[in-house]
Amino acid sequence: MMPRDGTGIPVGSEKVTLRGIRVQRAGRTVLDIPTWSLPLSGGVTALIGPNGAGKTTLLRLLHDLLVPDAGSVDWPSDAPPRRAILLQSPVLLRRTVAANLDFVLKRRGLDKPERQRQTTLLLERARLSDRHDAAARHLSGGQQRRLALAQALAQAPRMLLLDEPTAGLDPAAAGALETMVAEAAAAGITVVLSSHEMGQVRRLADRVLFLNHGRPFETGRLPALFDAPRSPELNAFLKGDLIC
Repeated sequence: MMPRDGTGIPVGSEKVTLRGIRVQRAGRTVLDIPTWSLPLSGGVTALIGPNGAGKTTLLRLLHDLLVPDAGSVDWPSDAPPRRAILLQSPVLLRRTVAANLDFVLKRRGLDKPERQRQTTLLLERARLSDRHDAAARHLSGGQQRRLALAQALAQAPRMLLLDEPTAGLDPAAAGALETMVAEAAAAGITVVLSSHEMGQVRRLADRVLFLNHGRPFETGRLPALFDAPRSPELNAFLKGDLIC
């Protein structure tokens, strides 16, 4: 068995480590992480916890959308990997479905033939090939969410950050998007997602970080962590009880 460090990550694996992180808003601490490491080896890490636990704040921190008041985010090299983030309300251009993807690919500096090739592949992955010329804003909610995820993947990220990616979607639409997430993780992209759906976490995640009041209470691999939670807070959360 490959030796592991104290976080359960195989020794020698690339990882990003948060040290002494503190984020405050209006005098209140919304994120307080003494230390936490995330492997950069593909797979899915789920952030779980009640509303206000700090999940979205942590995603924004990993994407450099905010600077912590204290602490550091240490990447394995001088340049952090390419990252893409999908927040709960996707932003789509007033263009066709294909043009939304072409816009992202053009910003990467790809020539037209390569952009067309990748657009075709991304539309297949998003199950939107038949909507190539449709106006993006005329898509259903589930289709818009898949297009937004395809836009994120068009950035060729090594890390994909997802904030409640299936919130408000019906089971069929949620399942289609989950398939895209699983395929991205299997392709070697490190996925970090926040979710209130424990069924979704069980289906997708390899690892879990449980947050409460901005602090990490438990982290570990599935299904072991859910089968035998160590803290009363996680045990109560998994049962659906209110936690303080």
